[in-house]
This record gives sequence, C-alpha cells and structure tokens, in this order.
Amino acid sequence: MNDPRWASIDAFAEANRDAILRDVTRLCAVPSVEGTPEPGAPFGKGPRAALDKGLEIAAELGLDTHNADGYIGWAQTGPIADGQKFLSTITHVDVVPEGNGWDADPYTVRVRDGWILGRGVADDKGPGILCLYALKYLKDSGVTLRYPVRALLGTNEETHMQDVEYYAEHFAMPAFCFTPDAEFPVCNGEKGGFSGELVSPVLTDGVIVDFAGGVAKNAVPDRAFCVVKAPASAFDASEQVTVEDNGDGTVTLRGWGKSGHAAMPEGTVNAIGLLVNCLLDSGVCSPAETAYLKVLQRLHASTDGSTLGIAADDGLFTPLTIVGGTIEKKDGKLRQSFDCRYPTNTDCNKLSNAMTEVCGEAAALEDVSSRVPFYIPADSPAIRTLIDTYNEVTGESKEPFTMGGGTYARHFPFAVSFGPEHTDIPLPDFAGPMHGANEGANFEKMIEALKIYILALLRLQELEF
Repeated sequence: MNDPRWASIDAFAEANRDAILRDVTRLCAVPSVEGTPEPGAPFGKGPRAALDKGLEIAAELGLDTHNADGYIGWAQTGPIADGQKFLSTITHVDVVPEGNGWDADPYTVRVRDGWILGRGVADDKGPGILCLYALKYLKDSGVTLRYPVRALLGTNEETHMQDVEYYAEHFAMPAFCFTPDAEFPVCNGEKGGFSGELVSPVLTDGVIVDFAGGVAKNAVPDRAFCVVKAPASAFDASEQVTVEDNGDGTVTLRGWGKSGHAAMPEGTVNAIGLLVNCLLDSGVCSPAETAYLKVLQRLHASTDGSTLGIAADDGLFTPLTIVGGTIEKKDGKLRQSFDCRYPTNTDCNKLSNAMTEVCGEAAALEDVSSRVPFYIPADSPAIRTLIDTYNEVTGESKEPFTMGGGTYARHFPFAVSFGPEHTDIPLPDFAGPMHGANEGANFEKMIEALKIYILALLRLQELEF
C-alpha cells in the first residue's frame, strides 16, 4: 500500500481490535426486532433501545450525536453548517427475528475460530460499529475534512425503511453516501422489489386447522407446522417432514428446512414448501384447500420464478428471485407472503398480472408493494474511488456488481452499498448467513473493512461533489 496515510490507518485499526469486538458485543446484546410503536419509539422498544446504545457508544468515542425522534440517529465528525456538503455512511440497528436453529443465545456474541456469531454481527450492527470507529479515526487524526462525515444509524431497514424516509423529509441529504450492508467490493445497482400475499378464500369445510411458519417475509423459513384433521397414516414422514399424532383426530406436520436471505435463496430449503408438497401428496385436503395449495406449490417449486411464469434475466442484474417467507391462518384464510427481487426487463405490472393469472379463483393477490430497480454507472468518480481503494487494500482486481438485496442506498440521491461481506469466503459449518441461524462474520475481514472505509472516506474528500 503506497498511500502515506496507510501506516496510521493500519495502526489505528489494529490497536482497536478489542474495543471493536467489545462494542459489537454491546450493540448486538440489544434485541431489536420491530415492535409496537410507542412515543419516541416509532418502531418499538427494541430498535429504540439499540439506537440509544449505538449513540451511547458513539459518544464514548468522542463523536457528536443526534437522535431524530427515535426514527434514526447519527454520529458525526463535527458540526455541519446549513447548506454545507457532507459525506455519510448508513447502517441499521434493527434486526430480523432470531428464528430457530441457533446453537446458543442469538444476542450473546461468541467468537469461534476467528468468526463472531450473533444476530446482527453481519447485518448490520457489526458494520455500524465499524463506521463509528472510522469517524473516530477521522476526528482524532486531526486531518482537515473538506466534507464532514455523518454515520447514520437506522432503525427500520428490515421492514419498511420508514426511518430513512423520515430522515429525507426532515434533514439534509449527503453529497454521497455508502451503506456497509452488502458484499464487497461495491454494489452500484439493486433489483426492483415486488412483495405481497397469496390469500385463500375462507376455508369452511377443510381439514387444515392451523398453518404457520417463517419469522420474516424477507427470509426463507427453516421451520413450519401444520395441524390437520386426518389420520397420521395419510402422510409420509421423512427427515424433512415429521408427523405427530395428537390423539384427538388431528396430526401436526412439521417441516424442517434451511433458512437464508430472500435475495440469495440458493442452497436454502423452504419449510413451508415441504409441508405444501406433503399435504398435496396425502390427498386429504378439501377441493378449495387443494386448489390454493397448488398455487403455493408453484411459488415454492423454484426460486427463479419459472414455475410462476415470471422468470427474468436482463444480463445487468442477476436473474429474478422469489421466495415464500411466512404463512399463517387468520380469520379462516391462509395467507402466504412472498418476496420477489426483479431485474430491469420486467416490472411490477407484469409480475402482478402473471401471478394473478396463476391464482385464478383459488387465491387472491393482496397487500402488494413494489420498488423499482436503481443503477449508478460504475465509472462515476465516487464509485471508482471506492472500488480502487478496495482493490489496493486487498490486492484484488474486482469490479462493481449489482444485486438482488435492497439497501438504504436506493433512498439517497447518490449512494451505493460497500461491503463488508465477502461472498468468496465460505461459511464454516458453525456459522450462518445474514438472516439465518448462527449469523456469522469473519473478524479479520471486519478489521480489514474498517481500514478500507477510513481510506475511502479520506479519498472521497478529494473529489468534487
């Protein structure tokens, strides 16, 4: 590394290893799944408590802090005058529900073979701590900043991103922003999003007493159960579907799959889909139930949308993905949520029309929401600054990429996602992906990411915005 600032950056990051691990542990210890809104806590007590903890850590690091009515907060290197251009990072302190399959308490960070494990270590509390330490370096080093730097801490990224919408309505936007909430090197484009529910008619004469599964609409469920009025002998048990005779004329079917992020479903096994197939194979369901389950079977049969007639690939983004996230029986209806990420050669109208046709009279498409794809040219000076910094530090020769995940970047005029995950590093058997059980992050790569962020923020100071 030829940059004269590198020795100072490297020394700072290495000297703060223990402190970084301590603060990641402190922040991840706060359960912060979205909850019931309260005054000062628009997304529930958990996200607000995590925001408070994040700002507490930032203040201990000597940074100026601000809490914007519990919606979002930030730390910054110093005062930012009205109309002054500034740079920003944005991470989030809310998390998806812990789910099942953990080897230990999800909110107690563990260290094993160089990996840290716990809900939020990768998505996105660990990266949030890295940003705070990057700002600490910028402030403590005494370097003159052409653009002050603000580290935003959101509280509603995993569901509706109303936190950053609130910020955009009330506060100045940065000249450039990056979010450490994806994979390295640089993601300069995100697929569109299309989500909703497939809802059955009221099922009055069926055999399904209850059906539930999934912990988040944007995660592949690893567990699901269904209570059915039928003999146990009607179902074929397996490793992935167990059958329990309840002794009252009903059985409980349990599906055992493999969880993962909805945007990256490769290698996952959807527990709801396992039960749908089991129910259809048994032949015990009523005609209305059977018709509805056949719609769900087409949803779960592939993650590329091909069985729904919506597969799409534009050559710019990765192909379309779609998964079923949660299912419940409520008011006599079965409700299956879905999460679709789509490239530029389709749109929400085409997707809605195709899925409505699949539903026919057996199901209804409800609670639909969508977002369009976005893309920033890879030759933009700010993008080149990030990718060149990454390559110089790592010795690699990567180029920007596009992805299916949705981040805060799309909510800013000029923003991208920038690490710190590495898709080329396989997860060990004891660690899981973002949104999965035993969520893990490689600690050495986190320290490397901190160095990359500091150097990139310094080099961004040299650009015209």
